Amino acid sequence: MTDRKPRILVVEDDQALMLGLQENVRVAGYEVLTAADGPSALAAARDRKPDLILLDVMLPGLSGYEVCRKLREEGVRTPVIMLTARQDEFDKLHGFETGADDYVTKPFSLRELLARIKAVLARGERAPATPARYAFGECVVDTETRTMSRKGKDVPLTRTEFDLLAYFCANEGKALSREKVMNDVWGTQYFGTQRSLDSFVASLRGKIEKKSAKPEHILTVHGVGYKFAG
Repeated sequence: MTDRKPRILVVEDDQALMLGLQENVRVAGYEVLTAADGPSALAAARDRKPDLILLDVMLPGLSGYEVCRKLREEGVRTPVIMLTARQDEFDKLHGFETGADDYVTKPFSLRELLARIKAVLARGERAPATPARYAFGECVVDTETRTMSRKGKDVPLTRTEFDLLAYFCANEGKALSREKVMNDVWGTQYFGTQRSLDSFVASLRGKIEKKSAKPEHILTVHGVGYKFAG
C-alpha cells in the first residue's frame, strides 16, 4: 500500500495553458509531469510511468493521435484524456480509435477537467461483475488479466473499452439505456455525453465485430440504447 499521489503527465505546447494546467492539477492533489511535444511525451510516458496522461492533439513532432497510437501498440495501458479545440464527431471517434479513454474539447472548465481526471482514474478501481473468462463469437475476454483475444490473437483495448465490454458481457441479453450504461460503468459524476458513449461503442465494435457496420454482438436498441448478444 502506498500513499503516492497519482502522477499526471500534462502534454501541451501552448506555454500559458501548460502552466495553468500544471498549477491547477497540482493544487488538486496530483503529482504533475509535463511535456511540450510528441517525442517528449512518448519518452515521459515510457520512463516516468504516469497514472494518467492529459494529451493535446496538436503537438510538434508527433500529434497526440500518433503518441497515443504508439503507446497502445507498445502495450502501454495508461489512461489518456485527449485535449483538443476540434469538435467534429469524426475527430472524437478517431481519438477513441487510437486508444484515448476520454476527450475534452477546448475551451473547457477546470471543474469539468478535474472531474474527468477523477472519473477516469476511478475506472480502474471498478471490478466488473463478469465471469473471469467469457467467450463470444471470435473473442475471449479475461477479466483477471484484463485482456481480450480474437481468433487467438491479443487485441489491445483501452481501460475504458475493456470496462465497457466487461459490462456488456455481464449484462448479456438486456436492453440497456445509454444513461444506465454511463452511470454503471463510469459513475454518476461522468461528464461525457451520450454521443461520447456512442463513439466508444463504435470503436469497440471495430475490434470485436466481423463487420462493424452490421454488428452481431453490440446491438443498437432504437429509442433505448444497446443490447449485448454473446
